[in-house]
Amino acid sequence: MAIASTYSTFPIRTSSSKVHESSVSSVRFCGPKSARLSRFATELGCSMFETKRVLKCAAKEGVNAFNSLSLKSSQEDDYVPMPVLLIDQDSDPEATIVQVSFGDRLGALIDTMKALKDLGLDVVKGTVTTQNNVKETKFYITKMDRKVDDPDLLERIRLTIINNLLKYHPESSEKLAMGEVFGIKPPERKIDVNVATHIHIKEDGPKRSLLYVETADRPGLLLEMVKIISDINIVVESAEIDTEGLVARDKFHVSYRGAALNPSLSQVLVNCLRFYLLRPETDDDSY
Repeated sequence: MAIASTYSTFPIRTSSSKVHESSVSSVRFCGPKSARLSRFATELGCSMFETKRVLKCAAKEGVNAFNSLSLKSSQEDDYVPMPVLLIDQDSDPEATIVQVSFGDRLGALIDTMKALKDLGLDVVKGTVTTQNNVKETKFYITKMDRKVDDPDLLERIRLTIINNLLKYHPESSEKLAMGEVFGIKPPERKIDVNVATHIHIKEDGPKRSLLYVETADRPGLLLEMVKIISDINIVVESAEIDTEGLVARDKFHVSYRGAALNPSLSQVLVNCLRFYLLRPETDDDSY
């Protein structure tokens, strides 16, 4: 009876094409049939740990186990995670936080940091955390040592990061609204604006109100909403922008003459925003 034993360290290649080191000790395969299965699984690109698991499955299910493994591997390679971009104005008193995640595929985002600096922004610090195989990168940015509160600049930040995502991770285009125009593959799923649009206003203290808007994402969305709000003499004190795939979820701290919005003005604002958001196309160029 032939016995093959392996004691080694070897690379495991993930769907993100990154190489991680993993060690396995005392992985043992016994018998000529197991040795052939080992070689076959190795040809499929499996790690030794996967090979051992496949051998157990093959013993119970036969050769179909290998077909299932190959299909599962192909499905994992085809899976595209949800891209998420959050511009947070509330969590830090001195900086605007830009948070980006795209499953486990994002690297150090050096090009994104450079693009932010090209906008005249200072990247004060950055952090990277991983939770449930999702890597979240945060940039703390300022403009002349202050938070970024200009809606035009906030929208440029958002579009810059999304453009970089489309450039360096073109597979993200099928998950982003701007993939329709700028991506290699447009989104297969379309958002029904009538169903996806939700607008709520609630009090946020005696001097301001909190406006929450959820709708289908589109280029220039933030600027258009700020323009509509300003046209009825409501002041936008700050904005938080959350882009999750095809959906935009934005929060605005707003006030009218130094006070929170009354019910009548709140209804006017909701009606104006809903009229704009539910139009199939905008007449003005929003870029």
